[in-house]
Amino acid sequence: MSGRTDSVTGPAEAEEAERAEPVLRHEEDAEFYDEARRARWLATGTGALLTLAGAAAALLRLTGPAPALVPAAYATGAAVCAAAALLGARGRTRRALWLLIAGTMIMALGDQFD
Repeated sequence: MSGRTDSVTGPAEAEEAERAEPVLRHEEDAEFYDEARRARWLATGTGALLTLAGAAAALLRLTGPAPALVPAAYATGAAVCAAAALLGARGRTRRALWLLIAGTMIMALGDQFD
């Protein structure tokens, strides 16, 4: 019961495995580049969206009776998310993800002061 699920067990399956078309190197590269492109677009789009939301929240809180720390936190979080969007566009998606998390946390901290 501890056998691998991808192993070949019988002669009929062995013949099928030999007849299967091999995956070409350029197809693997194309999949890798498509996945990297999607990650860059996702990081850039999410960063831009959070930047706009943070800037709008900072402007709304600035005109209201909230303490000055609240719009400053929203603006700082928006700036961090803008930096994440730039990093995501340049392909640094892992760092962009961490900056998106940090920017969102800064904005949530500003919301706690309200």
